[in-house]
Amino acid sequence: MINGIINVYKEKGYTSFDVVAKLRGILKTKKIGHTGTLDPDAEGVLPVCLGKATKVCDLLTDKNKEYVAVMLLGKVTDTQDTTGTVLEEHPVEVTEEQVKEAVLSFTGEYMQVPPMYSALKVGGKKLYELAREGKTIERKPRPVVFYEIRILDMDLPLVRISVTCSKGTYIRTLCNDIGEKLGYGGAMEELLRTQSGNFTLEESMTLSQVEEAVANGTIGEKIVSIEDVLSMYPALICTPEGDRLLGNGNPVPEELVQGGSREDVENPQRLLHATYTDTITAPKTGYIAHIQSEEVGLAAMTAGGGRETKDSVIDLSAGIVLNKKVGDFVKENEPLARLYANDKVKLEAAKNRLAGAYS
Repeated sequence: MINGIINVYKEKGYTSFDVVAKLRGILKTKKIGHTGTLDPDAEGVLPVCLGKATKVCDLLTDKNKEYVAVMLLGKVTDTQDTTGTVLEEHPVEVTEEQVKEAVLSFTGEYMQVPPMYSALKVGGKKLYELAREGKTIERKPRPVVFYEIRILDMDLPLVRISVTCSKGTYIRTLCNDIGEKLGYGGAMEELLRTQSGNFTLEESMTLSQVEEAVANGTIGEKIVSIEDVLSMYPALICTPEGDRLLGNGNPVPEELVQGGSREDVENPQRLLHATYTDTITAPKTGYIAHIQSEEVGLAAMTAGGGRETKDSVIDLSAGIVLNKKVGDFVKENEPLARLYANDKVKLEAAKNRLAGAYS
């Protein structure tokens, strides 16, 4: 069974469910689920969880999203995009400055009313099912956050925008609301999801590319491991007894925590004040850092373990900060890892293990 997450580029014409169904056949796996619905005419990043990774679907769904959308002013439809039935049409007589002011006014927290044509359930029935029956019901506004909205270009009545937002946000509703604020109505013409959490457009694969990777035996390289996906969260390293308790869903007492501590999880920066520190450096010129995960794991169990993120933040309860990503080119004496510990014996043991991973 494949366990991990694959970053799929959902193409136009497919529902998110279609993508899951096709992947189930391509990858010969039954346990599979996506992390956030994209409308059939939308395209872009759709992370799909496989095997045991389906347990983290909800965590990935919670992540922020980034989109590029084309908004058509002067048109109102029942679906809030241009695929729906046109309800109103108006000539657009606004300046670019007025459009800019209206668009940027939505930045920040916003109470958004979800569209009738959506998969949200009310009374056990999906809203779009009610909409297709010609029914419109009251929907409660939901809090969403627009962290950033930028206008990429304007050729009125068309406006292309980029949006960084929280989970559960409807971009076509944003287009509708912007148009409503301007007094002419608006509908979404195109939508591209460029990022979902840490999954980016550049690293996504179409279904045909997934099929090709399966055929040539490289699909394993395209699967992101559960550990990598969860690396942004603080971690505790437990004893075998602690692992057993966790595996059964039980709380773990402090004495069964072997690496890190609850205080470290709450404030990882305190490790910078550890009594003992050391640095592992590159042993020779032209060295390529290849970190053996098993060895790093053993070192992690000794001193706390962890890695440095792309933002150079110690985000795990770690006594070890890896200064270079796997595959980075490093020169002689360039630092590869920094170790922190309050126990010199543990630090030396971790140093020896970690040094072995680079040999």
